[in-house]
Amino acid sequence: MWNKDNSSSHGSEDYDLDITKTIPYYESFHNESLKLIRTILNEPEIWLDTGCGTGTLVQKALEEFNSSFFILADPSVEMLNKARIKLVKYPHERFKFLKPTETGNIVLENDCKPNVITSIQSHHYMSIEERFKATKICYTLLDDNGVYITFENIRPNSPEGLEIGMDYWKNFQTSRGRDSKTVEMHLNRFDVEYFPIKIDEHISLLKKSGFRVVEVFWRSYMQAGFYCVK
Repeated sequence: MWNKDNSSSHGSEDYDLDITKTIPYYESFHNESLKLIRTILNEPEIWLDTGCGTGTLVQKALEEFNSSFFILADPSVEMLNKARIKLVKYPHERFKFLKPTETGNIVLENDCKPNVITSIQSHHYMSIEERFKATKICYTLLDDNGVYITFENIRPNSPEGLEIGMDYWKNFQTSRGRDSKTVEMHLNRFDVEYFPIKIDEHISLLKKSGFRVVEVFWRSYMQAGFYCVK
């Protein structure tokens, strides 16, 4: 059994260290998202990060964007507490935390319309129906011409591709010092605790949600990043 307090395979206490041993290029997911947002919107006014985890993405964004206001959401109380600690040194008027909530249940007050919504490695725990609900909520919450960025685990297109991908991913984790038992436990969560879908299924779901622009801008190992414009 995993000793954890959220939907991932890592407890909040060790999340920041463990995630980089588990997901190849994880830090790049954040860094490239920031670059893309800068390219499309320059300086967004309001930014919602759902599935914010320990707040690492928002911490980086606070350093990069001088006037953006950030809203952090996550279903895990422990993750939100870690994020509060991480952001304590930043001006509190630049961000706020929502009560613990999943993406599909987010409600923003006073007709708040984010220009950016990010969801990094947070929706692949959901069923197809739940994932669509969460994505549709993101679309609805966004301001017109707003940008949605999501990274998720993905399913290869063939059984052989899945086998190769899992071995490839296993070798990465082993190279980062994870023991073989821990690696196998993590990989065995596939289709049991998280439910990856293929890239074309991601694209179809994002288009069905209403986005007028849907593009893949990152792929590595068994993860992919997508950006959408409302």
